Amino acid sequence: MLAARKPGFTTALILCALTLLSAGLLIYPLLIIQPFRHQGVSELRMALQVMRWRPYGEAVAVAGALVVVAWYWRRRSAKWPRLLACTGALLVCAAAVLSRVNVYEIMFHHLDRLSFSPAAASKLDGDEKVIAIALHGQARAYPIRSMSYHHVVNDVVGGIPVVATY
Repeated sequence: MLAARKPGFTTALILCALTLLSAGLLIYPLLIIQPFRHQGVSELRMALQVMRWRPYGEAVAVAGALVVVAWYWRRRSAKWPRLLACTGALLVCAAAVLSRVNVYEIMFHHLDRLSFSPAAASKLDGDEKVIAIALHGQARAYPIRSMSYHHVVNDVVGGIPVVATY
């Protein structure tokens, strides 16, 4: 009886390990590299190394999950265990696909559609820092508070395209 359960248990254990590896490679950098959160040098270095090697780790996890499911599929004919094994492999594949999405580019998207108001009508605090530019009689001020989130503003000042970054 114990021998009959062993392939299923081993398969589940391997798929769980591969899912944890894949999810860890996806989540760890997201937890460390966050805006407005202090990151220590060593933890940031580790998160960047994980991001650097993540594609290789995810490829190994996906290949391993597919091999394990193919092996299990041949050993078992029951529908539900096969379905569970495929679900585990799909979780590994989903984490691998999601790790290819650059969430930082989504979070810190540049600003193209800007709205401006005269300085007198501005709701900025008098001590608020801004990035200012004046060209051909036209002036703009970009609040650092907004720039620290978006990092890049594309604008046209005095008929000249400009990029302000912080």
